[in-house]
Amino acid sequence: MVARAIFKFRRTLHRFTGDTNGAIAVMAAIAFPVLVGGMALGAEAGYWYLSHRKLQQASDLAAYAAAVQLRSGRGNAEMVAAAGKIAEASDFRTGDDTLALAHPPATGSRAGSAKAVEVVVKRQQTRFFTLIYTTEPVEISARAVAEVRGGGNACLLTLDPTVGGAITVGGSSEVIFDGCDVATNSNAYDAFLMQGGKVELTAGCVHSVGGVSATSGLNLTACTSPHTQSPAIRDPYADLAEPMNIGTCSDSSVGSNNKTITVTPHETHPLGMPLRRYCGGLELKGDVTFSPGLYIVDGGTFRINASAYVTGSGVTFFLTNGAEMAFNGSATLDLSAPTSGPFSGILFYSDRDDVGLSHSINGNAGSTLNGAVYLSSSDLSYSGNFSGTYGCTQIVTRRVTFTGNSSLNVDCSAAGTRRIPVGEIIALVE
Repeated sequence: MVARAIFKFRRTLHRFTGDTNGAIAVMAAIAFPVLVGGMALGAEAGYWYLSHRKLQQASDLAAYAAAVQLRSGRGNAEMVAAAGKIAEASDFRTGDDTLALAHPPATGSRAGSAKAVEVVVKRQQTRFFTLIYTTEPVEISARAVAEVRGGGNACLLTLDPTVGGAITVGGSSEVIFDGCDVATNSNAYDAFLMQGGKVELTAGCVHSVGGVSATSGLNLTACTSPHTQSPAIRDPYADLAEPMNIGTCSDSSVGSNNKTITVTPHETHPLGMPLRRYCGGLELKGDVTFSPGLYIVDGGTFRINASAYVTGSGVTFFLTNGAEMAFNGSATLDLSAPTSGPFSGILFYSDRDDVGLSHSINGNAGSTLNGAVYLSSSDLSYSGNFSGTYGCTQIVTRRVTFTGNSSLNVDCSAAGTRRIPVGEIIALVE
């Protein structure tokens, strides 16, 4: 009986183990969760890739927009605002995504470059199908770096954004800008204006945010035609602090005809520069030589009379409280700015609060100004037969008018001035 029972058990076991019916169903049941999980992962990974592509586009556009602001001289706040606005128009989700801007870039090949902007966009992507694996969101990030590059140099820049004739060449002028461009940030249709049948202007190129109204006397040596609707150019001295108006008032009348005098600062400014201050104007006669230092003209008129011969090296004249320049046409000027220190390259500097003043430089053919004439809120008139051929005369002003013959040079390699870049382009480099 026992043997027979064992036999039946073995036969049943053999029949069970040898039965293949339903094997595929069993394998499918085991493999199905893996298959579904793989399909879910593939589908969701494709969505992650699409999201990354969109975020990359947003970061590229945001970096480019920020670089446009950088090229125009705007600060970090303006760059962040421009980047955020452009990103929002390109799949950036306010409240869910984050945008970080770094100027200069913190990483990559452009790290530390003041001409580049880095934008990083991040998103915490909620999972869908792959929640079967984990509930942690997926971080998707994109990075872009835009760089301002190229361009030439300008030796004249006007800053007013709307005034007509921001650069005006009139009368019978012949104005030569040797080796440099001229530029205006005005958006007026006649921002650059030449008027009169005999006027001539020679420059590398003309750049205007607005339009150009020129005569046949316009001669361009570095471009075939003026560049209109150009981007605004940043003020190269926008961050230059104004000196404190301090010091004992000196006699405002200096020198006399047929005599030679040397002016020496007799105090020290907190900035560390030798200082002399004139209250109620400064009038120069005869031969006057200024020793290196800072000279403050507090109110009145800074006047250089006829036949005066004024020289000085390493000098900066700061005009404040409404002080205006009035240089006579028969005077000879040979002045150079410091090449180092807090006012490196600055020859004449007008207080930014003195809005709407009118300064005039009317030197003779032997005159040379070596440095920057920085009058950001004031107007400047160049007249007479002024020459700066052997120096570096850089003009940054609200508006300028030429009514005489002038020759200005941009060979400023040793003058201590800051570069005025024009014709720059923006490139995505990372």
